[in-house]
Amino acid sequence: MEERSLLHHQSDLNRREFLNLTWLASLGFLVVNFGGVTLLFSMPRFREGEFGGRFVLGPAKEVLPDPGGDPIPDSIGKYWLARLETGLIVALYKVCTHLGCIYNWRRSQQKFICPCHGSQFQLDGTYIQGPAPRSADRFLIRLLDEQGTEISTTDTLGNPLSVPDTNLRIVVDTGQLIRGQEQNIPYPIS
Repeated sequence: MEERSLLHHQSDLNRREFLNLTWLASLGFLVVNFGGVTLLFSMPRFREGEFGGRFVLGPAKEVLPDPGGDPIPDSIGKYWLARLETGLIVALYKVCTHLGCIYNWRRSQQKFICPCHGSQFQLDGTYIQGPAPRSADRFLIRLLDEQGTEISTTDTLGNPLSVPDTNLRIVVDTGQLIRGQEQNIPYPIS
């Protein structure tokens, strides 16, 4: 009988031990949950067709504006797709490099003008005048063939891209921002 009561007594937790174990289990549960939520929010999950992801536009012959014509806006992607008179293309971030206002294309003046403080940019995004510290920022453009193989891409300096074949598909990658050049530095940059 003594043996049984001794074993029974050793397996019982007193109140202090129980509360300590409960507190540690609660703390562990909180740390694991907080770590999981932090991991989920820190991992980018951009999908195709939403800002921060890739925009597959289609064949160049169907989606590009006329050379030197009005640029095409994309409000979801926050960019302007412009085709210069030379036929080269650029994807310009719609946000002004001054204070982050959304600038617009002025057809009558053939330039982008920021409505907030008057910064102005050429069709290719090159700085003209105003308080903006640099030319418009650009997004990376990829040209893909029918099999999805990359044929050409924007260089790291953001120079306008040549389209050698109008059957190539255009992809604008809004997750790849290229800072605009400082004032008075024209494109192309070598």
